[in-house]
Amino acid sequence: MNIYTTDKIRNVVLLGHGGCGKTTLTEAMAYLAGLTSRMGKVEDGNTISDYGKEEQKRHFSISTSIVPIEWQDVKINILDAPGFFDFVGEAEEAVSAADAAIIVVSGKAGIEVGTEKAWEICEKHKLPRFVFVTDMDVDNASYKNVVDALTEKYGKKIAPFHLPIRENEKFVGYVNVIAEQAYKWEGKEVVPCDTPDYNKPYLEEYRETLMESVAETSEDMMDRYFNGETFSEAEIRAAVKQNVGDCSIIPVSMGSSILCQGVFTLLDDIVKYMPSPDNRKLAGVNLKTNEVFEANYDFSKARSAYIFKTIVDPFIGKYSLIKVCSGVIKSDDTLFNDDKDVEEKVNKLYVLRGSKPEEIKELHAGDIGAIAKLTAARTGDTLSTKAMAIRYGKAEISKPYTVKRYFVPNKNDIDKVAQSLQKMSHEDQTLRIVSDAENRQTLVYGIGDMQLDVVASRLKNEYKVEIELMDPKIAYRETIRKTSDVEYKYKKQSGGHGQYGHVKMRFSPADNPEDQYEFDQEVVGGAVPKNYFPAVEKGIAEGVTRGPLAAYPVVGVKAVLYDGSYHPVDSSEMAFKTAALQAFKKGFMEAGPVLLEPIANLKVTVPDAYTGDVMGDLNKRRGRVLGMNPAGEGKTVVEAEIPTASMNGYCTVLRSMTGGSGTYEYEFVRYEQAPQDIQEKEVAARAAKVAENSED
Repeated sequence: MNIYTTDKIRNVVLLGHGGCGKTTLTEAMAYLAGLTSRMGKVEDGNTISDYGKEEQKRHFSISTSIVPIEWQDVKINILDAPGFFDFVGEAEEAVSAADAAIIVVSGKAGIEVGTEKAWEICEKHKLPRFVFVTDMDVDNASYKNVVDALTEKYGKKIAPFHLPIRENEKFVGYVNVIAEQAYKWEGKEVVPCDTPDYNKPYLEEYRETLMESVAETSEDMMDRYFNGETFSEAEIRAAVKQNVGDCSIIPVSMGSSILCQGVFTLLDDIVKYMPSPDNRKLAGVNLKTNEVFEANYDFSKARSAYIFKTIVDPFIGKYSLIKVCSGVIKSDDTLFNDDKDVEEKVNKLYVLRGSKPEEIKELHAGDIGAIAKLTAARTGDTLSTKAMAIRYGKAEISKPYTVKRYFVPNKNDIDKVAQSLQKMSHEDQTLRIVSDAENRQTLVYGIGDMQLDVVASRLKNEYKVEIELMDPKIAYRETIRKTSDVEYKYKKQSGGHGQYGHVKMRFSPADNPEDQYEFDQEVVGGAVPKNYFPAVEKGIAEGVTRGPLAAYPVVGVKAVLYDGSYHPVDSSEMAFKTAALQAFKKGFMEAGPVLLEPIANLKVTVPDAYTGDVMGDLNKRRGRVLGMNPAGEGKTVVEAEIPTASMNGYCTVLRSMTGGSGTYEYEFVRYEQAPQDIQEKEVAARAAKVAENSED
C-alpha cells in the first residue's frame, strides 16, 4: 500500500445495531475499491473483517477489524465495529481512533436500540457522522420512514442526500438532492434520468432543509438565503463539508450493500465531506515539561502514537494497533512507552486488512497501522520518544458487571487457562479476571453472558483448554446476635507429655460489627498463665476464617477469656489454641448465629416507558427502590439496594425487558442479615457438601 499524508487520510468507524449490515457494507467498499475480486458473505464466513473463528461460526462481528482501502488517491481506514452490546468495548476502542462515523441503519428494521447507542457514542466523542440506510433492495425497506424517525428524534440536522427510485417494486436508482439530478443503475453503469413525479415533493422538502443548514454557515449566506438567492453546487458542497465537520449536518444516504448500489456514492461522499485527521484536535501532556502538547495530527511535530487496540491471536500473533498522533513513524524507529517505562524497537510497521498484515515503511500523523511483538505494550499506552515523552488520555471503556465463576475440569490446564485468559484480557479491556481467595473461586467479568460464552468457546477452539462457567458463590458472612458463655477442656494423654488446655469464654456481638473479632481477657489469679493468651487468640483467629454455621467468614464477634485452668507439665500453646477453637465453635452456635448477605447499590438507566417494569422486577428480586432521577433524553435512573445474590442473570433479563436499551451499574455497600429461608437454604447446601466431602 502507498504511503499517505495526513490530508489524504479518512478514518471512518461503522456503527449500528447488531445485524444491520456493517460487515456487508465493508465488504462492498473493499470490492469496489479493488481490494477483492468477489464479495464475501457473512453467512458463508468469508468476509475480510469477520476473520475470527467465532465470528465465522456465529455470523456476527465480535471484534473491531480494520480494512484500509484506496479511493480517489485517498486512504480510507474503515473500522468495522461490532453492533452487539456485549462487545461495546470494541466499538469504544474503534471510536477512539476514528475521525468520523457511518451509522448503518437497515431500511427494513428502521431505527433500533443499537442505532440510538451509536448516535450517543458519536455525540459523546463529538464525531462527525453520516447515516447510511442499507437493505434498500428489500421489498418492505422504507427510506422515508427512517428519515422521518431520525428527524423526529434528532431534529433538523438530519439532511437526506438522496432519494430512492423504485420501479415495479425494485430499487433501480436514486435522486441526488444537492445536484437535483436522478440516476439509474444499468448493469455496472450509472446513467442520468428524469426525476420521478412521486419524488419531486420530497426533493423540494429535503433540499429546503439542506439550504437552511447551508445558510447558517455564515451571515453572508444567511442574508443571501433570505433575499431569495440560490447557492451554487460548489457553495453547497463547501458549506456541507464545514457543517459535517462541526456535526451541524448529518447527511443520510442509502443503497444496497449486497448489490453494491449506493456504495460508490458513499465512498465519494466520505472523501468529499468527512474530515481528515488534520482537521481534528488532539492534545496530550509533555512529561518532560508537564505542559500541554498540542499534537493535532501535525506531521511536523515530534512523533507519537496511541495504542487503541491490541490483537493477541494464537494464529496471527500479537499486534498493537496504533493511531499516529503526531510526526511520522518509520519501520526502524525506537519508541518509548512511558506507561511501562521501556523503549522498544519497531522492527516492522504494518497495515492490517482484516487478519492480513501488509508491511509498510512509514505512517504519517493521523494514519492507522500496527506494530508486531511490542512485549510490554498494552491498549491505552502512548508511544513517543524518550527525548520528548508524551502521554495521551486513555479511552473510556465500559465497565463489566456480568460475572461468572469458572472451573477448570482438567487440573493440568489450570496454568494454561490463566495464561490464555490473561492474553484475552489484553485484547479485550471489558474482560476482567478476579481471584476471590476468600471464597476459593476465580471470577470472570464481562459486559454480558454472550461475551463470556465466546470467551469459553475461544479457549476451547483456539487455546485447546476448557472451562465451565457457573454462577459465582456469594460472599456471605456469619455473625451472632446474642451472647453465650461456654467452657471447653482439651485433654489428651498418649504416653509421655500429654496435652491440656482449659478455657471458659464469653461470646457476644462486637462493638464494631465490621471487624472480624475482638479478643479480651479478664483472667484473675493466674488461672490461665499470660503466656497462653496469644495461643487462645490464635484459636479464635482460626475459627473466624470458616464459621461454624455454613463455613463462611465470621465478622462482628467479641470473645472474652475469663477463666480456665492449666497443667504445669501437659499444658502447651497448641492445647490452649485447640481449646479456644472448640470453645468458639460451641459458643458461636449458642449465641444466635445468623447469615449476612452482601447488599449492592444498583443504578438502572432505562427509557421512561420501562421504569414500571424495572421496578416490578427489582421488587421480585428483593430489591428496595430508593428513588428515580431523570437522566435527560427521555431516560430515568432507577436507584435501588439489592442483594448481590439477586443479580445473577440480571443483564439478560434487563435487556429482554427493555429491548436492549437498559444499562446498569452497581457497587457493594454493606452486609445485612439474610432472610430465614435464605439462611436455611445455604446452611443445608453447605451441610450437604460437607456430607458428600465435595467442598470446593
